[in-house]
Amino acid sequence: MIIRETTPDTDTINTLIALSKDWAAENSCTGYRENEVSDIEGNRIFLAEEDGSVIGYLFGKLSRSEKQTSVMPDNTPFFEVAELYVVPSQRSKGVGSALFHYAENAVRSEAQFILLSTATKNWKAILHFYLEELGMTFWSATLYRRLS
Repeated sequence: MIIRETTPDTDTINTLIALSKDWAAENSCTGYRENEVSDIEGNRIFLAEEDGSVIGYLFGKLSRSEKQTSVMPDNTPFFEVAELYVVPSQRSKGVGSALFHYAENAVRSEAQFILLSTATKNWKAILHFYLEELGMTFWSATLYRRLS
């Protein structure tokens, strides 16, 4: 497996859009929809490849904190992961961890924190992955209950 950072060229954007279409079809995340070009442009993109095929991706962008003082002072640089996806056949093989750690090392000199949100329906597995496997710290949760 090769992990690398790449630019948002036409081929990369088309690949990510195709993968996001597959992800949306899985119906594994509340409210997830297929990406558009504008969702990807302006982000740093990291790819996991095997035998010339993309098997996972992570993208996000550098920002500065504002009104997040319970965790970091205003104006603190952070990298926010917008998406981390691994194709189903490659899950539980370390691809997601490898992407995360590669991105973490790539932005370490520019950011003091990595943030992400998740809307997965399999919250137990995702909390295990992010908290126990990657060593992230829980900050907040948004819960909902439909009243109909």
